[in-house]
Amino acid sequence: MAEENQKPAPDETAAKKPAAAKAAKKEKPPALEDKPFEEFIQQHYLPAVQQAIASEGIEDLEVSFVKQKFPLKGMESLGECWQVVGNFANGKRQFNLYFPDENIKGKKAFSCNEGKQPSTLESFMIDERKVNLDLLIWGLMQRLNSQKWLSRN
Repeated sequence: MAEENQKPAPDETAAKKPAAAKAAKKEKPPALEDKPFEEFIQQHYLPAVQQAIASEGIEDLEVSFVKQKFPLKGMESLGECWQVVGNFANGKRQFNLYFPDENIKGKKAFSCNEGKQPSTLESFMIDERKVNLDLLIWGLMQRLNSQKWLSRN
């Protein structure tokens, strides 16, 4: 009778816990930002850009994702890089977001113009250690707003 009231040895319960923990633990889907670069931009970033800019009252935004040369004078020799190109206001306002490393966590640059060729290439989000979809959208919206393209300050 004394044997019935005995607790299992600690080794027996320890062996059962990891198996139960593994069964209960579900694998998380990969974060959006961990998807391949082109897939992330086309499936997640571009729609989010369109939605964010539309929420500011811009109705004629055209946005694309292309691999082309830098459209700045004197930078033609740098070759091609992936760019998010957006324009609105009947094509009078255009912005380019450059990804020379083909990685959202790598180097990024920005240029904009009003009906002519851009003249300045600016670094974009260089201090952020952890880049995600929301931060990329926020950075672009801040940059466009600083041009007073979205609302009057």
